[in-house]
Amino acid sequence: MLYGSFVLANSDDFEQGLQALQGSNFNQIGQGVDLIAQSGDERAVEVLSLLLDGDLYRHKKAHTLVVVQQKQGREYVIAPLFSQDTDSTEIVKSRAIKKIGINNRLRGQLKSLIAALNISHPDAQRRLQAVNQLMGAMDEQSYGLLKAHLVNETNASVNELGEMALAIYDLRNSEQQSTVKSAITTLKASYQPSARNALNRYLNQHPDSELAGDVTSALASIEQREKIADMTQTLFFGLSLGSVLVLAAIGLAITFGVMGVINMAHGELIMLGAYTTYVVQTLMPNHIGLSIFVSIPLAFLVSALVGILIERCVIRFLYGRPLETLLATFGISLVLQQAVRTIFSPLNRSVSTPEWMQGVIEINPMLSLTLNRLYIIAFCLIVFTLLFLILRYTRLGIEVRAVSQNRSMARAMGVRSEWVDAMTFGLGSGIAGIAGVALSQLTNVGPNLGQQYIIDSFMVVVFGGVGNLWGTLVAGMSLGVANKVLEPWAGAVLAKILVLVFIILFIQKKPRGLFPQKGRSAEG
Repeated sequence: MLYGSFVLANSDDFEQGLQALQGSNFNQIGQGVDLIAQSGDERAVEVLSLLLDGDLYRHKKAHTLVVVQQKQGREYVIAPLFSQDTDSTEIVKSRAIKKIGINNRLRGQLKSLIAALNISHPDAQRRLQAVNQLMGAMDEQSYGLLKAHLVNETNASVNELGEMALAIYDLRNSEQQSTVKSAITTLKASYQPSARNALNRYLNQHPDSELAGDVTSALASIEQREKIADMTQTLFFGLSLGSVLVLAAIGLAITFGVMGVINMAHGELIMLGAYTTYVVQTLMPNHIGLSIFVSIPLAFLVSALVGILIERCVIRFLYGRPLETLLATFGISLVLQQAVRTIFSPLNRSVSTPEWMQGVIEINPMLSLTLNRLYIIAFCLIVFTLLFLILRYTRLGIEVRAVSQNRSMARAMGVRSEWVDAMTFGLGSGIAGIAGVALSQLTNVGPNLGQQYIIDSFMVVVFGGVGNLWGTLVAGMSLGVANKVLEPWAGAVLAKILVLVFIILFIQKKPRGLFPQKGRSAEG
């Protein structure tokens, strides 16, 4: 019998094995099982699994192997073995077919052979799955197979998981203290949940064992690693939430800091970016991955143009009157919400996530990072870097900083402050649109999307320092992490309240935020 590695496929052995399965006694069936296993055919596991599960039948008249797909009273819907053609199904009476029976000896043989074939499979992922299937349910024969295979195993992950599976078996079945102690040492270094379960089970069954102290120490070590993994995941979730807050607030930081405008319609500009993503995906249903890249510049343009329109038509008449700008932009936000409800209906819209943003990166069995959150963090940093470079090294950026620091002096030096105001408001609004693209990948798109983030955006801007990009980045990330750290024991709502209370107390001590804006106007 085959208990080692895969061999080159031998079609003759495989076909002879299939014929032998139709034999009249268990010896012939056993010979057929051996031939199929030794053939190296990639279909061997499928045949042996069907036989083990009792799903393999012999067609009495045609002398072929068939699989029952459905039972309809005394009739069966059958299909030839390995057939992928739906037209090849046939409805027969129960007496037309006969199940290929197995006894306990064959059942044990099949389990061992299936394990051997899977453990020896050329694909490392298949071998990992095989070891996982054996975990905690291993018999003596499977133990020997796995131990023999690991001698020549080259994949580190398979080796590590296999050693842990052997250690769990030793912990459960060995009576030699040295073997049990070695198993405890192996499991102590493992990140698998099965390792902790096995150690807990041993401690419950042998509370007075001489090795109870070693088991307790191993469990403490595993729990410590689990705490570190939980802290790392909480930090990751906090940074992803912080990235969303930064994207939502960074445009507001520009308009609020440069122009002194309290823009209550900022959330609706985020919403427009999200709806732009939805429209682009609707127009490109077969290119979801590409649609995201198309959505980013389009969302920027749509929100920027709407922002410039708002500034030219409303806000430019209200400079120096922050209360009036607050009321005016609040009215604009209601108009934009109703416009979206009229065009797209009040129902939420779902935006598909591209395949390359789905899935997780598994650092270890205790720690996994979701790809969509990882991309949001990277996207936030890219947008922040581009905006920083624009404000630092372009003419628009220099004029924006000049106006934000001292508007009167900038005008005296020939800066067209009205043009700067319009472009600044457009830039901030465009960044809000880009934030909407990111948010569309995390939540449903609806008319009230922006309202969820407008208060958080103002908190980030005020906490970081009005008009300061670095302050917005630090404040957004800090508040995101603080929220996620507080949530497990305080709950989502109370966590937000605690963060708000902290900001209120902080502003009492430092009214200009973490990184106050510099300049005569800022200081005045």
